[in-house]
Amino acid sequence: MSGETYAALMFPALFVMVFLGIPIAFSLLACAFLFGLPLYGMKIGLQMYAGITQTASQFLLSAVPPFVFMGFMLERSGIAERLFQAMQLWLGRLPGGLALATLAMAAVIAAATGIVGAVEVVIGVMAIPAMLQLRYSRVLISGTICAGGSLGTMIPPSLVVVIYASVANQSVGQLFAGVLAPAVVMVSLFFGYILSVCLIKPHLGPPAPEIAAVPLGRKLWITLTALIPAVVLILAVLGAIIAGIATPTEAASVGALGALILTIVYRRFRWSVLSDTLRETLLVNCMILLIVVGGSMFAGVFRIHGGNQLVAGLVEGLGLGETGLVLVLLAVVFVAGFILDWVSVVLLCLPIYLPLLEAVGVDMVWFAVLMVIVIQTSYLTPPMAPSIFYLRSIAPPEITFGDMYRGVTPFIICQVITLLVVFFWPPFATWLPSVLVTGF
Repeated sequence: MSGETYAALMFPALFVMVFLGIPIAFSLLACAFLFGLPLYGMKIGLQMYAGITQTASQFLLSAVPPFVFMGFMLERSGIAERLFQAMQLWLGRLPGGLALATLAMAAVIAAATGIVGAVEVVIGVMAIPAMLQLRYSRVLISGTICAGGSLGTMIPPSLVVVIYASVANQSVGQLFAGVLAPAVVMVSLFFGYILSVCLIKPHLGPPAPEIAAVPLGRKLWITLTALIPAVVLILAVLGAIIAGIATPTEAASVGALGALILTIVYRRFRWSVLSDTLRETLLVNCMILLIVVGGSMFAGVFRIHGGNQLVAGLVEGLGLGETGLVLVLLAVVFVAGFILDWVSVVLLCLPIYLPLLEAVGVDMVWFAVLMVIVIQTSYLTPPMAPSIFYLRSIAPPEITFGDMYRGVTPFIICQVITLLVVFFWPPFATWLPSVLVTGF
């Protein structure tokens, strides 16, 4: 059997294992081992060990644990409850005010954690009871929670972007800068949809009347103590990375220390809190890095079997230009996002994509932003939307899958609009990185 035949069989074998319920990390490792045997024979163990050491030596991946710790510590510090309270005070009297407050809180929490899924659970637990109490539409509740949770993919310090930069050997600071403007547009579209639909149909999201009784001084104090510290911490971390002042690992470590200090200041620190945060950080970090190791091994065996040449031949046979190639590659990412988690999508697709994109001269920052948006869209899109399954785990029984499917549809449209803006106007994603001088 030829090498290219082995390469062609690797992805079907991987999908079979995933559909059988084998965790994605172990599926990747098993495929790498089985298809590596014809190449290395009994030395396959040494080759796989080399893959582990190669992954462990990537300095950029050392930014993942402090970012994860920062997110979990901020969650346990009570910052999420304080943020929700502050957002409610300023937005609650508007049509759909609680939904707008939820989305605003989600944007800030996403900027603090960068963890897809964790954002959705945190905001959902707090916001769903409050919106149900005001008799918000279950469809609007579902869409808002899912869309807010998806922002962890897009808003820096997104772990999706960190892993992408590691695999593509690109600057994290430039990629963070690249996704900033599209993230602002996407959040603005989300806000615009909620506000407009609740203006047209007020019963879908009535304002919160009790907010009017809160004195202005009280509002300002809650905002000062709840919103400002978290925003300053986030801006300091991201600003240091984007401006090239600090490496991602250094900035993330400062952010982790800042989150710990905020927890102490808010009088929420307990040794049990620190222990739980360290345990959750360890579990998430091990999950991510095990997938990174498996994906690196899988991609390495695929390349050695001639997989890149196989894909290049297929693309050349299709006669695609630059635009056609980008569209096809993004479509593959979108479909893969239904089946695989975001780490696996990045690890499997990027090593194959990079030579093809470089051959036709595609701007790498532009494509990175497009791919991140597509990953976020697939996270939200039925029928396999991971966001809906996260919501199902915390939603009360009266919120049905039908409510969730209908709820996410307008937000998917907002994401597609953002994708089209970036696709047809590349400077929207590339201008800010081009004016920044950063090597990190």
